[in-house]
Amino acid sequence: MAVSRATGEIAHLSFGDFPGLLRPSDLLVLNDTKVIRGRLRGRKETGAAVEVFLLSPLPEMDGEGAAWEALARPSKRLREGMTLPVGADLRVTLLRRLGDGRWAIRLSAPGPVADAIERAGEIPLPPYIRRRPGDREAADAERYQTVYAADPGSVAAPTAGLHFDPGMLAEIGRAGIAIAKITLSVGYGTFSPIRTDDVESHAIHPERYRLGPEAAAKHAEARGRGGRVVAVGTTSVRTLETCGDDSGGVAPAEGTTRLFIVPGHRFRTVDALLTNFHLPRSSLLALVMAFGGVELVREAYARAVAAEYRFFSYGDAMFIH
Repeated sequence: MAVSRATGEIAHLSFGDFPGLLRPSDLLVLNDTKVIRGRLRGRKETGAAVEVFLLSPLPEMDGEGAAWEALARPSKRLREGMTLPVGADLRVTLLRRLGDGRWAIRLSAPGPVADAIERAGEIPLPPYIRRRPGDREAADAERYQTVYAADPGSVAAPTAGLHFDPGMLAEIGRAGIAIAKITLSVGYGTFSPIRTDDVESHAIHPERYRLGPEAAAKHAEARGRGGRVVAVGTTSVRTLETCGDDSGGVAPAEGTTRLFIVPGHRFRTVDALLTNFHLPRSSLLALVMAFGGVELVREAYARAVAAEYRFFSYGDAMFIH
């Protein structure tokens, strides 16, 4: 679906039409984060199953292994200090409760912890995609990853990028359209619904980002030649807006961001957005409404429902320009 903010026109297209919606002067911004195998299945000494879902790295606590914030279930039956074996060589130690089912944990292995996670873990699909343990693991491990994923750290995919294949990216490059890559490690908070009555009171889980000098230079070049900055996904928007200034430029930076974009936000660094169709009462939909306009996005969603578009992670896309 293509949605024009200037005219209000809503067009039904296929994703193969997307390169034709771009201009040679445009810059396409991709989030190159890579989804880790962050769902870990361990067992207590009693044999009872425990599921650990990695959320985000924590500062090292004791100089041993890797510290993470994680969800652990069933949390009420767990205790601090408990160690759970996962796979052949990964160990999860529950250090302390953080509340709401979250734990500070330590991951340890004989070799690199990241390698042990890849061997023992499973791709952490969104909760609305239901799989039995091991069901379609190979297919999801490939499909729930962009073809340009490079920087491990996400527990959810930047799903707008799942539509691209190498052939389309090559076609876009041959058309002279520049491509820049940034990184935002998508956290579990992307699935957290907005439960507050006041939308702006909703808190987003901090996420690691990096916008390097090359991406900043390409952004400046696109603005200099009058091109549009086309963000692929809400994560790319949040990274660019986190690094933006009042002149509309971006500066190289890295750190963590909790930027929550809601209607009324003044966008400084992005001119067009490619995004999937999102859950109601989500921070993602709030950003899309802020960018496209509340009423126009509502109308676009109504037409998407009427036309039986597919929603969410493995669903269809909307281009707002």
